[in-house]
Amino acid sequence: MRIDLGDITLNVEESGPGNGAPVIFAHALGTNLHLWDEVLPHLPEGLRLIRYDLRGHGLSDAPKGPYAMGTLVRDTERLLDHLGVKDAVFVGISIGGLIAQGLAVKRLDQVRALVLSNTAAKIGARSLWDKRIAEIHDKGLQSIVAPTLERWFAPGFRKTEAARRWGQSILDTPLEGYLGCAAAIAGTDFYTPTSGLRLSCLGIAGGYDGSTPPDLVRETLSVIPGSRFELMRRSGHLPPVDAPEDYAALLGQFLIEIAHEKRNPNPHDHIPNLGHDHRHDHHHDHDHDHSGGCEHD
Repeated sequence: MRIDLGDITLNVEESGPGNGAPVIFAHALGTNLHLWDEVLPHLPEGLRLIRYDLRGHGLSDAPKGPYAMGTLVRDTERLLDHLGVKDAVFVGISIGGLIAQGLAVKRLDQVRALVLSNTAAKIGARSLWDKRIAEIHDKGLQSIVAPTLERWFAPGFRKTEAARRWGQSILDTPLEGYLGCAAAIAGTDFYTPTSGLRLSCLGIAGGYDGSTPPDLVRETLSVIPGSRFELMRRSGHLPPVDAPEDYAALLGQFLIEIAHEKRNPNPHDHIPNLGHDHRHDHHHDHDHDHSGGCEHD
């Protein structure tokens, strides 16, 4: 469905009961809400699952850029207000993870827990983004498809039909949308505000991720007390594509641990946060059998 927020219309898909505990999904640069297609069927039942196309992506409007990260956060904030969402778990991958951090800092009532997947508080140096933006202006999006797939996926996965489809998704992204969101990433450094977050947080990294390598993800998780870091060794930048069942298992386990799948969605009923002890950080590696996933997005 398309939701008109006044100055922009966003494309949104929702599944599960309307009174279920809400989980929000924000995708990566150059992709769309279908990034989550193979993950959702493996999540616990009874959840209200909401995914959307970012400004300038998929079937959402693509106004002239550049965009600011604050604008992307505000889009999401207004969308959740429109849908009446409170106390959600926000799953953000890459630029979606930046939006997740920004929204969690701004709206404690909307976000009760985070999944920061293949993302960081700052992704890439501005100079790298400026160079990519200039290259796209000069040569078009086609010029970045091959190097992007090298960062996104492990060598063995790049030859698959799934990898080809997500390469095509870059080309299908409106030029203004890709450039606008690239500019937003270039101008974002959330280390200071993110370090003030006090909520349950799961971080996920891919061993073959050339866009947001594991050490970068781990560095961001280290500033959030009580966060847990999970490494999917054989995945790349997009585990929902190269290892969706394993990825869903990590999400499902986290939702159970924080009692989200049993949570009463009535905002008037107070239920304590049953997340991780904020005095400890938890780090785990997963050596999955899937061959997937791959300095900037």
